Amino acid sequence: MSATRFGIERAELATLLDGHPRYRLDQVWAAMYAQGGEPSSWTTLPKGLRDELAHALPRELSEKASSVSDDGDTIKFLFETSGGHRIETVLMKYSDRATVCVSTQAGCAMGCSFCATGQAGFSRHLTVGEIVEQVALAKEAAASTGRRLTNVVAMGMGEPLANEDALWPAMQRIHDDFGLSARHLTVSTVGLIPGIRRLAERPLPVTLAVSLHAARDELRNQLIPINRRYPIRDLMNACRDYVESRRRRMSFEWAMIDGVNDSVRDAEELARLCREIRPVVHVNLIPLNRTPGYPVSGSSHARIQAFRAVLDSAGVPVTVRRNRGNEIDAACGQLAAGQPIKISRKT
Repeated sequence: MSATRFGIERAELATLLDGHPRYRLDQVWAAMYAQGGEPSSWTTLPKGLRDELAHALPRELSEKASSVSDDGDTIKFLFETSGGHRIETVLMKYSDRATVCVSTQAGCAMGCSFCATGQAGFSRHLTVGEIVEQVALAKEAAASTGRRLTNVVAMGMGEPLANEDALWPAMQRIHDDFGLSARHLTVSTVGLIPGIRRLAERPLPVTLAVSLHAARDELRNQLIPINRRYPIRDLMNACRDYVESRRRRMSFEWAMIDGVNDSVRDAEELARLCREIRPVVHVNLIPLNRTPGYPVSGSSHARIQAFRAVLDSAGVPVTVRRNRGNEIDAACGQLAAGQPIKISRKT
């Protein structure tokens, strides 16, 4: 495959710039990662070189649609890869900063019952360049509204730890070249234990987030089929080892599903698991976004608060995540699956 803008390595770029002054390498690299935008806007470079780079370093993603929440704080992008696969990226804006949730695969093979991506199945792994380019495009979108991109979470379409060969180089590029600290990079997993253990040995101490959603094997087997291979007791051991080696807080993600995993019993079981790892585990309660292929809905406000109260009383740090983008089908996979959306741009 020919070089792409965010897939090219620095050494490869140096070869591409052979014949130009040495300092051009630093200028072009800074233009890609610090300045952003198209080569035509990189005015530190001569026009001839800008034209050359525009041809030699194409983007890998093209925007097919975007959907904006009513308050404008959440934007969901639908991108198409050069091979025609569709992926999603979500930009969440705050008063002075922004977080981007990136995809690591086109589709997902994990088959989680309540996830639109899992219902659609797996297409292929994303490349390093495709992962990094999502961050670059989100950074540009955030900057256009006066926000600085400060956090990157690999929690979009796909299972990040099933695509480690591309995920880790992408994380290093985001850290080194976009200048985001490791504590602002989060890798999510449904519980691939070998990947968690390898993550603990990586040079960057990124934050680990485990999509738990159930605290007993019988229920988790139904929600997250990979639990049959990596059951909860083994997963807890891996999580405890991770936080002990990293000395960093991790999080459990818990989608609140009405009548499925939102009872007092569920909360008490979760609290017991958290006590094994506390005080370095944090629980994020996430009201379930509507997913057409899943027959239940998110928990009511009252049930979420009752669930939270159990965790609070057990001394477990807990946050109820704001349900961003429910009206724009912001659950992973819904936009790519072609569900009705509010389109703001389309090509």
